[in-house]
Parts: sequence; C-alpha cells; structure tokens
Amino acid sequence: MVDIDTGACNQRSDTMSKNTTMVIVTMLAVLTSLSACTPGETPNPETVFAISFSENASADALDGRLLLILSRDDDDEPRFQVRPGVDAAQIFGLNVQDMAPGADVILDEAVFGYPYDSLADLPEGEYFVQALLHKYDTFTLGNGKTVQLPMDQGEGQQWERSPGNLYSEPRMIRVGPGDTPIRIVMERVIKPIEPPADTGFIRHVRIRSELLSEFWGRDMYLGAHVLLPAGFDAHPEARYPLAIWHGHFPADFQGFRTEPPDEDLECQQSGDVPCYNRLRQEEAYNFYQQWIGPDIPRMLIVQIQHQNPYYDDSYAVNSANVGPYGDAITYELIPYIEEQFRGIGEGWARFLYGGSTGGWESFAVQVFYPDEYNGTFAACPDSLDFRFHQIVNVYDDENAYFEVGDFNRVARPAYRDYLGNITVSMEDENHMELVIGDKSRSGGQWDIWEAVFSPMGEDGYPMRIWDKKTGEIDHEVAEYWRENYDMRHILQRDWATLGPKLEGKLHVMVGDMDNFHLNNAVYLLEEFLESTTDPYYNGMVDYGDRQEHCWNGDHDNPLYISRLRYNTMYLPRILERLTTTAPEGADLTSWRY
Repeated sequence: MVDIDTGACNQRSDTMSKNTTMVIVTMLAVLTSLSACTPGETPNPETVFAISFSENASADALDGRLLLILSRDDDDEPRFQVRPGVDAAQIFGLNVQDMAPGADVILDEAVFGYPYDSLADLPEGEYFVQALLHKYDTFTLGNGKTVQLPMDQGEGQQWERSPGNLYSEPRMIRVGPGDTPIRIVMERVIKPIEPPADTGFIRHVRIRSELLSEFWGRDMYLGAHVLLPAGFDAHPEARYPLAIWHGHFPADFQGFRTEPPDEDLECQQSGDVPCYNRLRQEEAYNFYQQWIGPDIPRMLIVQIQHQNPYYDDSYAVNSANVGPYGDAITYELIPYIEEQFRGIGEGWARFLYGGSTGGWESFAVQVFYPDEYNGTFAACPDSLDFRFHQIVNVYDDENAYFEVGDFNRVARPAYRDYLGNITVSMEDENHMELVIGDKSRSGGQWDIWEAVFSPMGEDGYPMRIWDKKTGEIDHEVAEYWRENYDMRHILQRDWATLGPKLEGKLHVMVGDMDNFHLNNAVYLLEEFLESTTDPYYNGMVDYGDRQEHCWNGDHDNPLYISRLRYNTMYLPRILERLTTTAPEGADLTSWRY
C-alpha cells in the first residue's frame, strides 16, 4: 500500500496493488504529484513588485519606461550601478502609459530583465532595491509620425540623472517565495540642472535650430562651449581660426581651469592610477598656462552640445531618425559662433578633432562636408568600416551575439583589456539596453548607432540592425548602413570626387588593443587609403602598441596622461596645416599675436 499525504496539493493515493503493474502505475502518479509541490506546503505565488508614485512626485499621469534595479552593493544608489558585464546590477524594465499617481504598476516574472531574464531566475535573498520612471514626451515629427521619447533635460540624455524623472529611495528588501507583492513608491524627483556661467575665457551659446525644429515638430536647440583665445578683448581686430572638439555631451568646457589644483582635494584612484582626480586638475591647469603663453595658436575651440531624444549627442551627421544635425551644426551653429566671436568663417580655417564617438564624428563630418573643414584628427574612432562594427561584420555575419558552428556557439566579446581578457559580451550590452528602453530608446551606444545609421520604420522608430533579443542581423538594414554611413565604403565609392578635396586632411590614431576592437575597422580603412594613388590621401594612420581606448597618437606618455591632452596634441598640427594650405590673401596675421 502507498499512502502519500500531499497536504494543500489535495492529492492522495491509498491503492493496494495486486500485481507489479499496478504498483508501478501508482508510483508514477505519486511522483508526478510530488514534482508539482512539496508535501505539506502551499504553492508560493510568483515574485511580483507593485510600483507606484506619490502625488508629491507628480500630480499628472505620466508615460515612460519604468525601471527596477536590484544590487548587492550599498556603496552607491542602484540606479548608478547599472552596467553590462561581470559587474552588472540586476535591472528590469517595462513601458507605462498614463501611469497615474497612487496607481500600482505590476512588474512580474514575465518582464524582461538583465542579467537575469526574469524575476523567476533571481536568487532568493536580500537586495538594495530602487525604482525609477524615465519620462517620455510625445513628438509629432515633421513627417507626420508620432513617437514617444525622452526629451533631454540638460543632463546629456542620462536616464539615471535626468531632471524630472521620478525615483524611490533605495532600501533593503528580501526577495523570495512568499514575499510578494513587494511595494515600492517613487516619492522623489530629480532636480533641474543649473547651466554653467560664462567666465573670462569660456562663453556659452544656445540657438534655436530651424532645421531641427522642423524635423522634430517642436523647438529644438543647439548649444556650445567656446574657449576664447588669450587677448581676445585686447585685439578686436583679430579674426580667429576655429577647431571643433567633438565628443560626448559636455556639461561645460572640459580640461581647462585657471586655478591650481585644490589643496584640500581628497584623492580618488582610477584603475592603477593614484589620485587621478588631482592629476586631471593639474593637466587642466597646465593647459590654461599654455593657452595664455606665446607658443600656442590663437584660436577658438568649441565643444558642441547636441544631445537629443536618442543620445547624449547626434553623431553630427544628418540622420533619418535623429534629424539633420550635420547641416544644423555646419550651417547654423558654426556660422553663429564665428559671427559672435570673430571667427574667420571660411573652410580653410576650420578643423575637427576628437576621440571615440568624437573620433567618428570628426572623421565623418570631414568626409560629408569636405570643403567646410581643412583637416580632421580622429582618435580611436567608432567603426569606420562596418565589416568590423566593433567585432561584427553586419554584411556577412548572421548573428551579432554569437559565432555559430554546427555543434556549438561562442559569445562575441564587446570589451577586452590590453591583455585580451573579456569582461563584457555583445549580448550583455544589447540586452541591458533593451531593458532600459525598447525601440532604440535606451540612450545607449548600440541604440544610438541604430538611430543614426538606420532608416526610419513605419512606426516612426529606427529599424533594427539586428533582433535585440536574439542578435539575428537584418542585412537589408545593413545595406542602408553601407551606402549612407560606412566611411571606408563611401570613400572608396566616391574617391574620384572626394579624393581631391580630402588630400592631406585625414588623420586617424588608434591603439592596437583598443578595448572595443575599433582598431580592426581602421586596418580596413588604411588598406584602402594606402592603395589609392589618384590622388594619394597624403594623411596619416597611426597605431599605439598595446594601447587601449582612447589612444590619440602620443607615443611618449601613458594613456592616462595623453587622453587629457587632446588640445595640446593637435593644435600644433593644425597650425602647421593652416600656414601651409591657406589660400592666397588669407588672414594669417591678425590672430598671430
């Protein structure tokens, strides 16, 4: 006889078997019941969070992306710990529409997360937990399509810091069976950001862009931080060359300070470098001392603020999804700056440089506007040939996340150190972005490439270059990328017309152990440039041995020093090109004091 009491499962077997067959059948039935629940226990409900916000945070119903972050580390708020790879915090996200104050939004085991896909996979235990609502605005674009996106609030499209976003105070919560629903109330609002004030050397400009406002269907603005040359006010007759220092969103002009390092500064280590914060202040002060000295060219240096609803900058080119930022910067913002601050205002006296995103921007802008600029110095640029979009060949590979064989698949790396150690995979970065925002709305690196390079879909959002969950590549979208934004392909396709305009203007520097594998695309670019003789490009491609991201051509100093010296690295080269390529009758004297 078998007598099994399974309690609340309401299963009982009191079968007296008369033969072996009956015993076997009965035992199978009992084992089946045991697999569904534990004897004497009630089945536990799934883990569920009920998230709301108070009327103190907002009296209005809101749209956006609701994020839940869990961390084991209490050194910082969970919202500041979201990152891909081995050090990832756990995050879940879902869209909300008309979320009303006081109303619960249920985040359950069906909601996609990273690194664990589901709450069901999360180990039982105690976590520091925080919720945040990244608010979306509704845009009716100039083409008539309607999209919902986060409008930048002066922070450079950073969801965890964006003013107006709602969030909860972090608290320790136990997560596990029987602990649901877990209630989280968002009662705080991120405060507005004070814009930087003008100084004797640094001025700030902001203009409404006609081109961008027409595209986005609302007023859109461009900003810039302008570093004035020493003696600007004392030499009203001078007209100055201009250098655009491209890069990610700058809150203010970077790497320039008129005071020595703070004496009471508490040292902060960065990697293996002790007191790196003090070193940064020293380098910024050293640049100021050079800037006012006699040996540096008197120029205007500009850092642009072109944050937008997709990212912390626009990539400085015209785009189907992001808008005509290339034209807006080149034909609206730069002429305005040159008029306000006595720029020469001609292409021979304009230059471009930058690293990483800024490296790609400074290279692409030179290619797309060959007559408007007289040279680019592109350090560690994002992929200039999409046969190596970092590590992926978007034209030939079938999957972005894995190398796939007959019996196995191996994850593609996204980040390595100079020894080749891998800490982040392609799937890591893309799944994290998908949690933060669908439809290319995460504000992350892969999503902005998609927003800039892809055609617009019927729904008004960027077409995916690959399925964000599986990594399966869409080769039709890849062909659009090739024809419109693959720098090596465009140069090779159009060299007959571009070559004469770009001769001597293209300079690229990258470490051969770039953390993001960006050197691979540079090899392919160099192969084309060096094999082309009609005309020869007459520029430079340079590699740093075992150098990581973002090496900029300095063979004499460690990377942690040289990455703080972009201006002093390239200004002497700009001066040389100015004096050797200026057209007859050009002003080479008024700014040489």
